Amino acid sequence: MIAYLLNVLTLSRILCAILIYLFLFLESQYLAALLLFGVASFSDFLDGYVARKTNNESVLGEILDPIADKLLIVFVLIGLSINLDSFLIGFISAVIISREIWVAALRDINARNNQSDKTKVTFLAKTKTAIQMFAILFYLFGLTFNNMMILFFADIILIIALLVTLQTGLQYFFKPYLSLHFSMNAISLYRPNKKYFNLTLLDKSSLSIGINFIIQSENE
Repeated sequence: MIAYLLNVLTLSRILCAILIYLFLFLESQYLAALLLFGVASFSDFLDGYVARKTNNESVLGEILDPIADKLLIVFVLIGLSINLDSFLIGFISAVIISREIWVAALRDINARNNQSDKTKVTFLAKTKTAIQMFAILFYLFGLTFNNMMILFFADIILIIALLVTLQTGLQYFFKPYLSLHFSMNAISLYRPNKKYFNLTLLDKSSLSIGINFIIQSENE
């Protein structure tokens, strides 16, 4: 029962996204949009917290939660870009949408190959979502109180969100390759002089790449 209610709460964020978009696009009801976005953001924290504490995490919830988050962010950003006639917000919205499609495709491919762990949601990805939501809150505060300084800070936060968004997208793409380990048994390029080299890509915990070229001579 609790899991069902949590899923309903998650789905309600999609409805909130549509309503906020309409408030921004049609009516310019900034205060209503701000309050509704605040409620939706809090529900994002609440459903996850309750699910973990009551051990009611479900597969459906794991699927719906990120979808609801993305729709909420994208709908509101598009509404803001139209309302403010902002190229910056529109461009970043397009990047976010492209990133989500890209990551969704990667997850689908990995799921089909029983490698879902390669595209699990990371802490940085969660941080990215939080930064995007903070940027939106600043925009809505700035519009509600007609404060250009707040809107300026919102632009800065959104640019930071863009950089983190790109970082997480690249992280999901390169993660499988960063962990590749080409050993002597995997790649051996023989030469006429009986020498070969072994290329090793190392990435354990720091996301750094070490390239070791090992040249050995084979006894004849």
